[in-house]
Amino acid sequence: MIVGKVVGSIVSTRKNDKLIGNKFMIVEPVHHMKADVNQIVAIDNIGAGIGEYVLVAQGSAARIGCGMETAPVDAAIVGIIDDGAGLE
Repeated sequence: MIVGKVVGSIVSTRKNDKLIGNKFMIVEPVHHMKADVNQIVAIDNIGAGIGEYVLVAQGSAARIGCGMETAPVDAAIVGIIDDGAGLE
């Protein structure tokens, strides 16, 4: 799981049937969790907004965390952080 900041959203009119009705957000991992990626696209079933710090699950944990075990999901926002002080 990583901590990141929501920096944008993505609109996709054509997608896999199992993804219809879901919102996608662009998440930028906080400085010390970046590894080899600067931004990721995560499915958002909890209503995160741009500028909020979030918890992101990846891989099979993402599919389980958003209740979409058979959907092509690699990253999911599973929590919104109330106080992001000290994350950057």
